[in-house]
Parts: sequence; C-alpha cells; structure tokens
Amino acid sequence: LYRPNGKVACNFTQVFDEATNQLTLDCNPDSAKFSHAGAATWKWVVGPLALYLLERIVRVWRSSKPVTITRIVQHPSKVVEIQMQKPGFHAEVGQYVFMAAPEIAPLEWHPFTLSSSPEEDYFSVHIRIVGDWTEELARRCGMSCRPGEELPPIKAPPEILVDGPFGTASEDVFKHRVAVCIGAGIGVTPFASVLKSIWYQSLDPNSLLQVQKVYFVWMCPDTHAFEWFADLMRSLEDQMIELGKADFIDFKIYLTRPGASAEKAGMMVAHTLAGDVDPILQMQSPNIMQYGRPQWNRLFQTYGTNHTGEDIGVFFCGPKGLSSQLHTLCNQHTNLALGTRFFYNKENF
Repeated sequence: LYRPNGKVACNFTQVFDEATNQLTLDCNPDSAKFSHAGAATWKWVVGPLALYLLERIVRVWRSSKPVTITRIVQHPSKVVEIQMQKPGFHAEVGQYVFMAAPEIAPLEWHPFTLSSSPEEDYFSVHIRIVGDWTEELARRCGMSCRPGEELPPIKAPPEILVDGPFGTASEDVFKHRVAVCIGAGIGVTPFASVLKSIWYQSLDPNSLLQVQKVYFVWMCPDTHAFEWFADLMRSLEDQMIELGKADFIDFKIYLTRPGASAEKAGMMVAHTLAGDVDPILQMQSPNIMQYGRPQWNRLFQTYGTNHTGEDIGVFFCGPKGLSSQLHTLCNQHTNLALGTRFFYNKENF
C-alpha cells in the first residue's frame, strides 16, 4: 500500500484462519522496508562489449600482415581495380574482405567483394567511386574522379589494410549442376570471380567441375558500365567454344538506361545488322544484349522448363528490393511434383 507521496504506508502479511477457512491480509506499517536489488546493468553490457573488443583485436591482428599493391587499373563508369598480394592469403570464389586506408581514415573499414579467382596469384577488388572515402582512395591511387581533374603523379600507392576473407552464399555455386547468376551494377563482382574460376577449371583436364550450365544475367545502366567485364566474357566464350561447350554459359545483359532515344535506336539498329556477332561486346552468343529490364517470370519459366527435375541454384548480388522479388519467384517456380527446386542465395548492398 502506497501513500500519495510514493512512500510505503504499510506492508501486508497473509493470515489464514483455519476455523473460518478464510485468508485475510493484515497491514503492519512498522514492518515495511525497502530492499536494494543491486546493480544489474553491467551484466548486460560486459558481454557484448567484450565480444566487440575481441573482434577489434582480432581484426588488428589479421590486418597486420603487409599488403602489396601490384597493379591499379582505372575502368570506365568510375570503377577502380586494385590488385594486391598478402602473405598467407587465400580466398574462395565470391568472398569479400574489409579494407581500410590509414592515410584516409584509420578506423574506417569498408567491405568489398573479391573479383579475383582462387586460381590467380593475387586478389583484387573493383571499387565504384561513390563517396568521399572511395574518391580519396582513387585520388591517392592516381585516378581522376571528375572530368578534367588533374592529379600530381603519385610516388607510391597508399597503404592498405585487409581483413578477411569472409564467406558468402556465392561459394555454393559449384554445388549445383545448374546455376543462375544475377548481378545488378557493381554487384557483378562476385560473379567475375565465379566466371574466372570456371575459365581456369575448364583449362584443367583433371578438374571435376560439377556445374553443367550457367545462366548469367547482368543489369547495368549503360554500355560503359560493362566494358571492364567484356574481356572476361569474351575469353570465357572463346574457351568454351574451343572445348565444344558453346552452350555452357548463357549470357544476358540488360541496359536499363541506354541514354537518349537516338543513341538507343542506333544501338538497336547496329544489333539488327550485326547478325550473329554482338557489335558492342564482339561475342557470338545470340540475343546477349537486351534493352530495359528483364522479364523475370518468363526467365524463370525457361529455367524450370529446360531443367525439369534439377536443383537450380540462384545467386544474386544487388539491391534488397530486387532480392525480395527474386526470392518470391524462386518459391513460385519450385515444382515439387516434377522435382524442380530453386535454391535462392543473396548478397545485398
């Protein structure tokens, strides 16, 4: 019982009368006392704080090994490729690392997907210049970020700290006989690693490559966005033709913003007159260049029809909105009666 001022007026005790079989409450004001429960907040703070400090210590230790920048390449559409080497570093396809540049921001770490394959003697990242940190990193690498910008020659590349690699869903691409790789914009980088690894494994006669069919879908705003990736696609296509596996990879590139209507019309006419060879990518795959956005429902119907009874792995790297749509399509087109199942794997940015 409390008084209006919040102080305890009395303390109730239970009294059971056996004669009347009744339970009564007696108020004893003199017995009312406050008890101190003790501090308990630290129990909820110490554990997470200890884990955070441990993760920071482990990151400092893992990133302490020196990183050597072997090559820097400036690609179109404000993309910079940095190739590096680090003692004891080994990564699988599609994995990512955390990178920091102490000269720019000592405590600022950024995740980047590796675009190199495990078979190469270096690891690389493709960085799209979209913010202050990436702009400053590009400038320190000797890359201009704006038209007409002139930079002084660099004496040495910037110091880079690398923590990782860390696993992603793209590692499971080789567990499926049929793989659908979907990238949006710079989200194509994990599939660059996948396609490179496929290319190297196809050259190895002793390789046990489980993947039998790859559908590669890439959405990018304009033709400049995929110029850095075109050489890899051409090399992989040529290699598969030589091995008699011309249908191994089905390429589909969608230009979502091809520019002015005159430019779009010119590209469409060029594709019409080109015949079997794509005039922009110089590839022999039919209908590789599309305009607008993919008709996802039709594509998934094609995948399910062509591979009835198969487990199809769908791998996506891109924005969350499209990821939800693709996840729904995988569930809709899974047909347990026919044994066709779509397994969805995502990596959002």
